[in-house]
Amino acid sequence: MVLLLKTIPELRAQIATYRQKQQFEIGLVPTMGALHDGHLSLIKKAIANNDVVVVSIFVNPLQFAPTEDLADYPRQLEQDLKLCQQLGVGIVFAPEPQTMNSSGDTETFADTTTVIPPQAMTEVLCGKYRLGHFTGVATVVTKLLNIIEPDRAYFGQKDAQQLAIIHRLVKDLNLTLEIVPCPIIRESSGLALSSRNQYLTSVEKEQAAYLNRSLHQAQIAFERGENNAETLINLVKEALNPVEKVKLQYVELVDPASLQSIKQIKRVGLLAIAAHVGSTRLIDNIVLQKRQPIVAIDGPAGAGKSTVTRRLAHQLDLLYLDTGAMYRAVTWLVMSSNVPLNDEKAIADLIKDVSIKLTSPNAVDLPTVVHIDDQEVTTAIRTPEVTANVSTIAAQSAVRAKLVEMQQQWGKTGGIIAEGRDVGTNVFPDAELKIFLTATVEERAKRRWQDLQNQGRDDIDLKQLAQDIQHRDEQDSNREIAPLKKADDAIELITDNLSIDRVVDKIIEFYQAKTNDDA
Repeated sequence: MVLLLKTIPELRAQIATYRQKQQFEIGLVPTMGALHDGHLSLIKKAIANNDVVVVSIFVNPLQFAPTEDLADYPRQLEQDLKLCQQLGVGIVFAPEPQTMNSSGDTETFADTTTVIPPQAMTEVLCGKYRLGHFTGVATVVTKLLNIIEPDRAYFGQKDAQQLAIIHRLVKDLNLTLEIVPCPIIRESSGLALSSRNQYLTSVEKEQAAYLNRSLHQAQIAFERGENNAETLINLVKEALNPVEKVKLQYVELVDPASLQSIKQIKRVGLLAIAAHVGSTRLIDNIVLQKRQPIVAIDGPAGAGKSTVTRRLAHQLDLLYLDTGAMYRAVTWLVMSSNVPLNDEKAIADLIKDVSIKLTSPNAVDLPTVVHIDDQEVTTAIRTPEVTANVSTIAAQSAVRAKLVEMQQQWGKTGGIIAEGRDVGTNVFPDAELKIFLTATVEERAKRRWQDLQNQGRDDIDLKQLAQDIQHRDEQDSNREIAPLKKADDAIELITDNLSIDRVVDKIIEFYQAKTNDDA
């Protein structure tokens, strides 16, 4: 049952009860309510990665100018509560402005303490037209982080300027939480979901979809080699010129972290747009990034992910991001450093600045070459002693957070293929190709039984093996951290009656079709 709390003392009291539990992690999804599928995607991701999730619903007056739509902004708390209840949210925090000391508007900052982000970030893009808006956002977000003290907070990429400012805020104020960006969720027309979409008439909604279509024209040109800002911006403007009800406010190409204008994309650029459609102001953006493709392969145990991924890496000339080897390397480091396996704080300190390097082997049947802190440990990490302890280390949240961060750093340049339970949903949600590799329980049991038979084991009961696999599937799908889940945009490939070679060939077909479409 979701708890609806409206005061800070009762919220802090409830948070304190959670914090009494060891290693209890809290996720925060800050919203202004009127929840839609975009918000729900943030909430689902937060639920997958935390023990409890707090959803704040607060229409913050401090981020609205006197001429903006504060009074008309959609408020539907009862409906929002039902959605949160259905998803399994722990707490909905819905304070009044007086509770948050946030009465007023963007012109009343002189009467209250505020958090002022760098002007270079707040006076560009939307900040040119919404003076004081991001000071109001930064102030209320800081208040929520101070009150709740979450381990992670989730923000959508649609509000890219807000996301960049909050990243900077967390860094500059030395806050310890993780900010988790989440991809834009769109309607079938391409229109980015927004609570303000309900202001649109049916005709306006149809024409609003051209915002994304215009950005897509620039994306096509970028993928064909165009990286000049003026050219890309003009393509967006030309695509919108014939659309009667769309009145462009700005379209700009900026660095996604600093928000400063760029003339040419060297590695990555944020192409952002704002426009009025009728009387409704909408924003959208797209990240244009130069990188090789990423292939994410998820699926249940026994589906052949590891074997398939190794072969694909070899044939497609991609780096096999061997996440298992990474966890083994950390386990080896912990054991070699004589740190107790259950001392999570000491382990977190040990790996804070750790470096792991993976190199593709010369042959498909050889293991990934692994270096940790410049020491080659390819063989050392595959001993029975390391194998026996790796699950203990992998279960620790600090270890997982560090390794996911490293994996995502590799993802910035692309050219990798990775497999697991949540690679496409959590580690690389923007992967160019996502595959959900699966097979029936019966098929996976037969394969495992055959493997054991080949090893000389003739005492294995096939029925019991199937029951064990079914139990493992249920455990993996219901894990509090990194549950097994098919990404919405993943291609499901059922491998019953398919050879390994045929599975590899089919994925290569998908890969070639995808890369050709993007060329």
